[in-house]
Amino acid sequence: MEVNNDTMQKSKFGRICVFCGSSQGKKGSYQDAAVDLGNELVSRNIDLVYGGGSIGLMGIVSQVVHDGGRHVIGVIPKTLMPRELTGETVGEVRAVADMHQRKAEMARHSDAFIALPGGYGTLEELLEVITWAQLGIHDKPEYSPCHESVASKLCWEIERIGYSSED
Repeated sequence: MEVNNDTMQKSKFGRICVFCGSSQGKKGSYQDAAVDLGNELVSRNIDLVYGGGSIGLMGIVSQVVHDGGRHVIGVIPKTLMPRELTGETVGEVRAVADMHQRKAEMARHSDAFIALPGGYGTLEELLEVITWAQLGIHDKPEYSPCHESVASKLCWEIERIGYSSED
């Protein structure tokens, strides 16, 4: 996919971390949302930080961002590599010791967080960065789109004081 640099939008975010499933989910709207988000990141000249898997929604969003010419950083625990890395990976893959290190590394490289549909792991990652914000560990915005076409297992609409989806 070729993107015309003249149509690129500016963003205050250089890299956004996307939490999402290692499964494609049961609804086509989940895959559509991953493609749409990937295209939106590319159009705004934003790089991606994500869970490192080459399958499921993670694989879709990372492939779209990479194909759009943006930098992709995947952070994956060594124990998940055989299960979540199938075929060819895209971008930079960083293997870490465990899930705790994964979340810390993803947060360290991100300016904001977005959650797409996923399971309990996605929810846990999102809740951890929300907790970190409440504790003052970071002041990065987090957002989980919740609309008719994407109804995840648990539909989260996160609104922080002073932050809206318009930011």
